Amino acid sequence: RWIKFEEKVEDGGERWSAPHVPALPLHSLFQLRTCLQKGTMLLDLDAHSFKEIIDKALSGQPEEAELQPELRERLAALLLRQPQHQPTKSLLWLLAELGLSPCRGRHGARPWLLHPKCPAAAALSFQLRNQFKKKVPPGAEAAHVAVGEVEFLEKSFTAFIRLRQGVALGSLAEVTLPSRFLFILLGPRAKVKAYHEVGRAMATLLTDELFQRVAWQAEHREDLIAGMEAFLDELTVLPPRKWDPSARIPPPRCLPSPHRRTAVHPLNRQSHGNGDMAAAGHRAGLGHPCSREELERTGRLFGGLLQDIRRKVPWYVSDFSDALHLQCLSAVLYIYLATVTNAITFGGMLGDATANMQGVVESFLGTAFAGSIFCLFSGQPLTILSSTGPVLVFERLLFSFSQDHSLDYLEFRLWIGIWVAFFGVVLVATEASHLVRYFTRFTEEGFCALISLIFIYDSLKKMLSLADTFPINWQYRLDNITSYSCICNLWARGWDGPEVSVCDPSSPPAVFLQLPAAPAGLSRTQCLGQGGHLLGTSCQYVPDVTLISFLLFGGTFLSCTMLKCFRGSRYFPVGVRKLVSDFAIILAILTSCAIDAALGLETPKLLVPSELKPTNPARGWIVFPFGANPWWVCLVSAVPAVLVTILIFMDQQITAVILNRREYKLQKGAGFHLDLLCVSLLMVVTSATGLPWYVSATVISLAHMESLRKESATSAPGEHPEFLGIREQRLTGLAVFVLTGVSIFMAPILKHIPMPVLYGVFLHMGVVALNSIQLTDRVRLLLMPAKHQPDLPYLRHVPLRRVHLFTVIQLLCLALLWVLKSTMAAIIFPVMV
Repeated sequence: RWIKFEEKVEDGGERWSAPHVPALPLHSLFQLRTCLQKGTMLLDLDAHSFKEIIDKALSGQPEEAELQPELRERLAALLLRQPQHQPTKSLLWLLAELGLSPCRGRHGARPWLLHPKCPAAAALSFQLRNQFKKKVPPGAEAAHVAVGEVEFLEKSFTAFIRLRQGVALGSLAEVTLPSRFLFILLGPRAKVKAYHEVGRAMATLLTDELFQRVAWQAEHREDLIAGMEAFLDELTVLPPRKWDPSARIPPPRCLPSPHRRTAVHPLNRQSHGNGDMAAAGHRAGLGHPCSREELERTGRLFGGLLQDIRRKVPWYVSDFSDALHLQCLSAVLYIYLATVTNAITFGGMLGDATANMQGVVESFLGTAFAGSIFCLFSGQPLTILSSTGPVLVFERLLFSFSQDHSLDYLEFRLWIGIWVAFFGVVLVATEASHLVRYFTRFTEEGFCALISLIFIYDSLKKMLSLADTFPINWQYRLDNITSYSCICNLWARGWDGPEVSVCDPSSPPAVFLQLPAAPAGLSRTQCLGQGGHLLGTSCQYVPDVTLISFLLFGGTFLSCTMLKCFRGSRYFPVGVRKLVSDFAIILAILTSCAIDAALGLETPKLLVPSELKPTNPARGWIVFPFGANPWWVCLVSAVPAVLVTILIFMDQQITAVILNRREYKLQKGAGFHLDLLCVSLLMVVTSATGLPWYVSATVISLAHMESLRKESATSAPGEHPEFLGIREQRLTGLAVFVLTGVSIFMAPILKHIPMPVLYGVFLHMGVVALNSIQLTDRVRLLLMPAKHQPDLPYLRHVPLRRVHLFTVIQLLCLALLWVLKSTMAAIIFPVMV
């Protein structure tokens, strides 16, 4: 059988072989051409049953090849016999039915094969229960090839039949499908091998996309022969004794597009059938726009913005209905945990940089508010907003400047935010986003690589910092176990009692001489609370915490990576694999949390604020524009606002270009102008409430899109699922930010999640984003000998030395950006990109 690749029944007759590329003898194609030239040809035949088709095929023979009436009757009876089918069933099903089938074959070794004398009802029942239908794409039609030797024939009988309308021919097919084409080749004995190879050649032709179109459109015998000649023109011949003909060539991971072949052999695209080829061509035409119309200038004020709105409004309802899928639930949980961790991290750093004028609470509220508004009204709602490194650097510089010049930081920041919003609206009005079209792959890859490396570096840096918080006793010696102790010294506060041993079950036991009047052993918290301090060689060490933290970190990263790749595994049914792959991150997090809870160690946990009040009690929720600073501050603020505007514009638009790449096959279009307007207006609100400023987060947004990948639900045996695009909707992002806002009330639940687990997720996000760019592939090429390099398209057209030179230049620029990012000049690094 064929869908796209050939499958054979193995010699044991109990299972289908692995799908493989058919290898045909060249002579069989020439014999097939002769059969088509001399045999019966019935095109657009009106028939509604297999018996009617056979009767018309036998009566429509050429005069020189016409059979005697008796032979025609015997041949018709032979063709109308019930066919055998090899079922596609699970092992449990086969074991359950073994010995229970009312219709058995002549050979006891194969009781599940339908015998030719079995009634048609049994065959139809088999069709309805056949699981193979799940592999057949929607809209497909069946073609039947019947070949063999017949003892009563003296010359071959050949017929090629195309029905005017697809007709269900009962149990003739393995699954219930409308049939369109039939090819029959029966002849005298002693040539069964040749007949079999001719039948394989015909089946291979009918699975070829271009020949299918020819067969649908052919009006005469010559049209079919011309289609076969075109097939022969593309044929590749392998010389004998240079390969093993019995070896099965596995299907390639990706096939060349049939549209490229159409350009070489132009065909009329109109089709007779109701198959899936027209639909496939339609999808291909829609999914790959040749020009980015979102970035065309209109020459009118706000012209680009109005076009974005007109483009997005028709999709607005579907932006919510398209989210009704189980995959969206896994995306919400995954991105929610990443967003919460990011909000806590940046909130803590903002608190340190601004004396808690902005902290974790402000970060949570700002993320929830800005993200929700952006998801509701933006042009690309798959974008995730977050605070970024350059914004953090600017906040630190601005706070230091305000302190040095006795200015109110929040009021000064409010006016900067107002000016940034004004400049942003001006950029939207003048369609400045059209400049994005000049961003090259060099720019996109440099920016994406830098942000990905920052994620990887920060996750590793956070883990290494645990060794300072929970230090490891590198000088531990088993023989010196009696010398390790930790005691509480209360003499410093004037207490007259003796030293008291601290109750530390993880420390080695030590014996201390205590007076009868001494109080019971004090814990570390009690000791420090009473004004004492700890003395001893083991007071600074927390056993096992650093080790288990690194194990949770590495285990979470590896689990995320392995479970995400489980979709392409050989184990379990496809539905189970897809479910595990969609919920890979959540399963990894839950597994790591369960291991941590079972061990019971005090690993660092996710700390979420439990009260809704400003981090700094000296400030309120509303920032007033006048009163604390001189009047001229509102004018001077325009100068730093220009720098922030450039930072926001570059950061936002480079991320937007990366998210709207053509290879993601987005169908609803982008909204560069609308996105910039939303970010600009949000600057006013977040500045007036003292919340952080937000812009697109590249890595988290890429992770969001990767978690919403759509693939074809059905794929032919041997064919890899086709990437259909991204599940474009607004609900997942909206749910993520709403959950972020209510996280303050979920602190009792979230406090059980270890931070090393979330750092492992961050590492996974950074690695996935880094692997999504071509730069990573070209860096690998630097380390590969030429003979081991993969067959990449650009290596066929660009000299290898030029590829390496381009890669080295990118790496040098990336190193320069990293150095720049590590200094106080990090605020201008988006401009340098």
